[in-house]
Amino acid sequence: MASIYSCAECNTNLNLQTINLFPSDFYFEAGNKGTLSFAVIDESKFKLQKEDKIRPFFETVNYWGIQRKRIKMKCNRCGYLLGYVYDDGPPLTSSTGQFHMGPSQVVPRDPRFRFKTKALKITTET
Repeated sequence: MASIYSCAECNTNLNLQTINLFPSDFYFEAGNKGTLSFAVIDESKFKLQKEDKIRPFFETVNYWGIQRKRIKMKCNRCGYLLGYVYDDGPPLTSSTGQFHMGPSQVVPRDPRFRFKTKALKITTET
């Protein structure tokens, strides 16, 4: 059984393949709750828009905020926000990371295409 993933707003087929779907229990640093994450997408179906913002967060005098860099994924047809691209996928190398303490942000990683489940319409074909 294959699933067809469509935009919840305009019902356009997004050409997402179930074989590229990460398991729901796969660990990601940015979390995976309430989302579907794919390793590969058909970029012709999406508008990718860079987002760079700083959220003020004053924990200490020397800590001014959290800088978040991510890429928005919008439907190419209607512009509906479907999810984000994160760089916390599987490591590109078999390196043990900085100080040999496991993978960290220092180790280059594959992108992860994270979709909000409410932004997708999922139908199953038999």
